[in-house]
Amino acid sequence: MNGILPLYKPTGMTSADAVYHARKLLHIKKIGHSGTLDPNVDGVLPLAIGAATKAVPQLMASGKIYTGEITLGFATTTEDLDGEVEKRTPLVEPVAVHELDQVLTQWTGEITQVPPMFSAVKVNGRRLYEYARAGETVERPKRQVTVKRFERTSDPVFDATKGTQRFRFEAAVSKGTYIRTLAVEVGQSLGVAAVMSQLTRIKSGGFTLAQAVSLEALEQHIAEGTLALVIQPIDIAFAELPKVDLTEDQYEDVRHGRFLTLHLHAPRVRLHYAGVLKAIYRFEKQQYRPDIMFLANEKNER
Repeated sequence: MNGILPLYKPTGMTSADAVYHARKLLHIKKIGHSGTLDPNVDGVLPLAIGAATKAVPQLMASGKIYTGEITLGFATTTEDLDGEVEKRTPLVEPVAVHELDQVLTQWTGEITQVPPMFSAVKVNGRRLYEYARAGETVERPKRQVTVKRFERTSDPVFDATKGTQRFRFEAAVSKGTYIRTLAVEVGQSLGVAAVMSQLTRIKSGGFTLAQAVSLEALEQHIAEGTLALVIQPIDIAFAELPKVDLTEDQYEDVRHGRFLTLHLHAPRVRLHYAGVLKAIYRFEKQQYRPDIMFLANEKNER
């Protein structure tokens, strides 16, 4: 079985748990995901099954879209509601709407982020959350990410008793962007503590929340023999690349990993034979050369 399953991961479950349950249901060990979702975040988690694991980098490169909520007035150790409150800056009056929108615009485009201590980024062979849980600090590597869109989607709600203000947002971002950190950075720009108080990933790997399938629904499809309705072909991850239908001779060359001469001007192409994706080739030195091969069950595999 090869393909991509847009899974819906609920809150309270790790991405690793989601993969574990999918493996048990599908009786397939080779399953990977294209971008971790924290336990308190729900939404789309595309799972790559079988040979589709080779498409994970392509799925991740497509970017992600989130909806969520930012609360101003306090901050936590984890930058979300899972952590302990470490700072309070009670608001005595609400932040003006135009000021909120201006700050969100400031955090749009190419930005530099420092991953949160409670994250899976590795430093010196250890995950950052391992340092954090041990009460240790370590210098974290900066990373360049792109925030394509960052917009407020609700009227702010001010709570004078708690000294907080919260509002909902939608953000379209590149891979590697931490929305938790983005929430904190919004607060810093406003001069107050802030936290990401809710988050849902509504699009990832080109799949939307409406296309996502729960584990319960997956189990039902397995029982009814309708898996083909929810497992998408690998080809969908490369839909933006020009498609080439191979001749029999060209297919033999591809099976042996040989270079191809194609009268095209695209940096990468997807190669099909008999209606099935066989390889991704890249243009280099005046020829098309193997980039990603999907010939796991065929002889002469490279």
